[in-house]
Amino acid sequence: MGSTDASPAVLAMRIGVVAAEAALATFLHNVDFSEAEEEGFDLRGFIAPADWPVFSLVLDTLAAATPGDPRPLEERRSQALIDLARVCRAARESALDQVA
Repeated sequence: MGSTDASPAVLAMRIGVVAAEAALATFLHNVDFSEAEEEGFDLRGFIAPADWPVFSLVLDTLAAATPGDPRPLEERRSQALIDLARVCRAARESALDQVA
């Protein structure tokens, strides 16, 4: 069983981690990396329609431009995929530390 702390912040964090892990798993299971190496590939073509809403929400949240960010959307999305992997890894390591 999980923690008894059901504060809105804790629940939001749990939902966020689950969504991030689902988005990363969707990406890793569906993307043809040899095709993805080609410039200008469309992520939507790789992700199943049922998986797209969560994947898109997570990726767009991570890729949101901050004021003064000159990077184009594709560059921000590329960095967002790296950030997504980092978020999932950090969440997993944190969970393992709490168990130990």
